[in-house]
Amino acid sequence: MGELVEIIAKALVDNPDEVEVNEIEGTQSVIIELKVADEDMGKIIGKQGRIAKAIRTVVKAAAIKENKRVVVEIIQ
Repeated sequence: MGELVEIIAKALVDNPDEVEVNEIEGTQSVIIELKVADEDMGKIIGKQGRIAKAIRTVVKAAAIKENKRVVVEIIQ
């Protein structure tokens, strides 16, 4: 899941080298922390959070195959 978030994030931002993805795996759920450069934060969140919501939707759809719950957190 973390690789998927990283690929999407790197495609959206101006500084793909500064994209960091940290995956914290539990028994039933996975927390994916996404960190980008400050100037790219708006590109990841989007207007009214639409891009962030779309990223979460795609990752949740991929997680259904593994019967896991995924939470994507965008960290400043």
